[in-house]
Amino acid sequence: MTIKAASAKSQPAKAGSGDGAAKGNPADGGAFTKETYLRWFKDMILMRRFEEKTGQLYTMQKFGGFCHLYIGQEAILAGMVTAIRPTDRIITGYRDHCHPLALGESPKRVMAELYGKVTGTSKGKGGSMHYFDKARSLFGGHGIVGGQIGLGAGIAFADQYRGEDHVTFCMMGDGAVRQGILHETFNMAMTWKLPVIFIIENNNYAMGTSVERTSNVHDLSTIGESYDMPGLGVNGMRCEDVHEAIAMAAAHARAGNGPYLLDIKTYRYKGHSMSDPQKYRTKDEVEEYKKQDPIESVRATLIEKKWASEAELEGMDEAAKREVEEAVKFAEESPSPTVDELYNDVYFQSDYPYEKD
Repeated sequence: MTIKAASAKSQPAKAGSGDGAAKGNPADGGAFTKETYLRWFKDMILMRRFEEKTGQLYTMQKFGGFCHLYIGQEAILAGMVTAIRPTDRIITGYRDHCHPLALGESPKRVMAELYGKVTGTSKGKGGSMHYFDKARSLFGGHGIVGGQIGLGAGIAFADQYRGEDHVTFCMMGDGAVRQGILHETFNMAMTWKLPVIFIIENNNYAMGTSVERTSNVHDLSTIGESYDMPGLGVNGMRCEDVHEAIAMAAAHARAGNGPYLLDIKTYRYKGHSMSDPQKYRTKDEVEEYKKQDPIESVRATLIEKKWASEAELEGMDEAAKREVEEAVKFAEESPSPTVDELYNDVYFQSDYPYEKD
C-alpha cells in the first residue's frame, strides 16, 4: 500500500473493525486466510470471464448502447467486499457490470440486464450503464459523469439522519473528479461528518486523457485537503492493499469521524469503452501493467502457500466460464419486457414513518 495520507484533524480508527472484514486481517495483527485468497480468486476470475464474454457479445450486437469493461480492475471490488458489511451501501459510475457480481448477484440476472430482459437486475430497464440491486444495497450504475458523487453523500446523510450504522462507498473514475459537484459534496460531507468513503478507481486516463494532462495535482489522494478530508493512495492491483485501506476508512467513518478519500490506482486493459481506439497509450504500457495482474498475483500466493494446486485453480476458472455460458443462455431465453412495462416503476411510494406525518 502507498502510505501517503493527506492532512486531517481526525485520525482514522483501527482497521478491520467492520463486520465484513476478512478473518485474520493484517491490520489486526494477523494474516489473510486461505479462505480469503480463494474467495478473491473465485470472485476475480468470474468478473474477468464475464467481462471477456460481454465484450464478445457486444461485438456480435447481442445488445446495444455503450459498454465499459472492468478487465484489469477486479482487485478493487474483490478486496472491498471482504472488508465491508453486507448492509453497507455502494454507488458507482457506468463501469458497473462487476459490482453486482462481486456482491453475490447471479451472473444470469446480470447478463439478462445487459440483454434488456425482464429477468435482469432492473427488469432490463438499466442495461450496461445502470445496474441496481436493492437487496445488496447497490444504488447504481450512473451514466452521468460524476453524478453519483452527490447521490453517494445523500445516501450517507439519510443513514445518518435515521441513525442507521451503515457506510456508503461512493466510487468514481479519475475523470469524474474534475466535476464541480465533487467539491460541493466534499464540503458538505465534511461539514456534516457523513459516513461516506469516496473511492477513485484511478485508471489514469478518464475517457482517454491522462491525469497528468488534466490537472497540476497528480496525487489525487490530496484533493480533499482543503476540506480537511483525510486521503490515502492505494495500490489497486493488490486485493490485500485494497482490503486494508477499505477496512481502515470504513472504521474511520463508522466511528463518526466523517468521510475518507481513497485514490485507488488501477489499470484497465481494454479501452474506455468498446468504441475506444486507445491511441493515447502504447501496447508496451498495457503489457507492463499486465505483469501486475491481480488475478495472477492471488494465484501465485495460493500456489506458493500450497493452499491450492494449479489443477484446482484451473477447475475454478473452468467453472467460471461455464457459469458465464449458462448466464448467456439464460439471458437469450428470457422474455423481453412488454410495452406496458414502460409505465411501471416510474414512481415510488415510500413507507418511512416520518413521511406519513
